[in-house]
Amino acid sequence: MAAPHSRFDKVPQAPEDAILGVTIAYNNDKTDTKLNLGVGAYRTEDGKPLVLNVVRKVEEILLKENHEYLAIDGLPEFRNLTAKLIFGEDSKLLQEGKVATVQSLSGTGALRVGAAFVEKWLPDVSVYLPTPTWGNHMNIFTHARVPHKKYRYFSNSIRGLDLEGMLADLQAAADGSIVLLHACAHNPTGCDPTRDQWQRIADVMKSKGHLPFFDSAYQGFASGDLDHDAWAVRHFADRGFELIVSQSYAKNMGLYGERIGALNIVVNNAEEAEKVRSQLKVLIRPMYSNPPAHGARIVAAVLRDPALRAEWKQELKAMADRIMTMRSSLRDELKRLGTPGDWSHIVSQIGMFSFTGLSEIQVEAMTAKHHVYMTKDGRISMAGLSSRTVPHLAHAIDDVVRNVS
Repeated sequence: MAAPHSRFDKVPQAPEDAILGVTIAYNNDKTDTKLNLGVGAYRTEDGKPLVLNVVRKVEEILLKENHEYLAIDGLPEFRNLTAKLIFGEDSKLLQEGKVATVQSLSGTGALRVGAAFVEKWLPDVSVYLPTPTWGNHMNIFTHARVPHKKYRYFSNSIRGLDLEGMLADLQAAADGSIVLLHACAHNPTGCDPTRDQWQRIADVMKSKGHLPFFDSAYQGFASGDLDHDAWAVRHFADRGFELIVSQSYAKNMGLYGERIGALNIVVNNAEEAEKVRSQLKVLIRPMYSNPPAHGARIVAAVLRDPALRAEWKQELKAMADRIMTMRSSLRDELKRLGTPGDWSHIVSQIGMFSFTGLSEIQVEAMTAKHHVYMTKDGRISMAGLSSRTVPHLAHAIDDVVRNVS
């Protein structure tokens, strides 16, 4: 008897996600020395996930909360506090009601809702993405049917920012284009513009009438200083740009699985802001109806209470400092081994990731021979390292640099 026809038999098997697939391969490896540096999640010195003490405290308080739906645009207190965190406590934009803020499903959800808004209300405008950028950026804008192009960002030859190439590409872009910018701790390179360079970028974008779309996934997690990591966003805001800004609390509050973030759109007046927020709600309603409450309540509780906020900032600084220590330790170990090349970029880069400069074939050797798992572009998560695993990583890098070309 013939097999019954299936209307789904033409659906092909999709490839594993380039980043999350690294963890799947890691989990299937049975060796004791395996090391996962692929996914961007903070680990302790013991290699364990970290729940912040301040989060534990707030969760004890929230045990008595109900589980009612939030509004479509999220928890009002959270929306107010998260906007202040990114734009500043004394932001004139907020005082004048020029920011439309909605709660989102972490940073990815904020980007996706923002992309849907662009597709509906700014049709035929291209979004320019840095080369390279976080792997999901292209997926998000592709699925939202937003045309996207690339601009130069990172130079492999100097392992640093290609500022002149970036400025030339932004100058050549059609007037009024949208430019996606990483607010701090550029993923995957860990290479950020200096403040002087940000000013030059803003000069070109202002002259061309471009709309900045900031992805702020690491505020406070990059340098350990919340205000320092928000500087670029606030600089563009102070210069009168309309802005789109996504936020995430996955890294800086360790709320990875709570999916808590926000989307902010800066406009010219309060009336426009209310209209924009109303249209964002129209997009959210058929997407996921309303966002989850637990993460929003945690963030709101931490941000509203001076003592909890101070404790959070201390824990945030400790995470950032540990990552910086891992950077120095890896650089020092490679120097001790005499590994060919200049590895100073490991300490000059910032944030969770380091762009090692290893080629794809060298990355394959890192995994096959040394059981070190990382993305094929040579990005490693510094947050996944410890003093115990730095020597293993350094020896693996030393081996492939010397023996794999």
